[in-house]
Amino acid sequence: MVRIYTLTLAPSLDSATITPQIYPEGKLRCTSPVFEPGGGGINVARAIAHLGGTATAIFPAGGATGEHLVALLADENVPVSTVEAKDWTRQNLHVHVESSGEQYRFVMPGAALTDDEFYQLQDQVLEIESGALLVISGSLPPGVQLEKLTRLVTTAQKQGIRCIVDSSGEALTAALTIGNIELVKPNLKELSALVNRELTQPDDVRKAAQEIVQSGKAHRVVVSLGPQGALGVDRDTCVQVVPPPVKSQSTVGAGDSMVGAMTLKLAENAPFEDIVRYGVAAGSAATLNQGTRLCALDDTQKIYSYLTQ
Repeated sequence: MVRIYTLTLAPSLDSATITPQIYPEGKLRCTSPVFEPGGGGINVARAIAHLGGTATAIFPAGGATGEHLVALLADENVPVSTVEAKDWTRQNLHVHVESSGEQYRFVMPGAALTDDEFYQLQDQVLEIESGALLVISGSLPPGVQLEKLTRLVTTAQKQGIRCIVDSSGEALTAALTIGNIELVKPNLKELSALVNRELTQPDDVRKAAQEIVQSGKAHRVVVSLGPQGALGVDRDTCVQVVPPPVKSQSTVGAGDSMVGAMTLKLAENAPFEDIVRYGVAAGSAATLNQGTRLCALDDTQKIYSYLTQ
């Protein structure tokens, strides 16, 4: 199977807790926090590990929070390749409100990366063997301009590294401008921005995704449609996958679980329809959990089996 790596420029140490209700000024009594690794590429690597695969997570780690993050990944048997950062790794907070079922996500800015730290990360990326898959996911931290990311992707592709990009806004647009991206997973709003028009008619999503593929910007486009599943397009296939109705506890981690599952199937050279189905199954499985938990193998396999009937 093809080797998988992930790159996270703005990792985080995520803590999740539960409080009976939320209101201003008073003390909100919470349960003991649960700490988990966070950051797009890190979560993709974790999801792949949960599904029985292996992906090496490349990221900067700084301070006590960075040490805690690395230790948590070791507990989950996720191999890592880190660069020591001067700034402490950020810590995010997720609060589930018991009385209402609402969830609040307090997301801190990523720790700043110096030029030297970025280039150390870039050196690690460029040591990846030709033909391997690299998932670049998550936001850009302070100190990293968009041009640095695009140069990294361009150089990696020249060395035969197959890049998957899971981002949004300018970063996603810039990556697609480079072209030959293996896989992107925009939502409806992001897809609309990429083609610079509203997508209001029933067939608009398919046509927009096909435009991106036919232009050579990406080999595969899988549009995330929330509870409606996903629409996947490559040069030969268009497939829509609708998951079974499930009781959603939290959508945190669903996108990363979906990307991880699709990357794992892509590494196995699976048919495109299976790639999309497995991605939808893992994304749906992640919503069964509260807080920041990702997909579980048993839940994913059950939903995947349902989708392949």
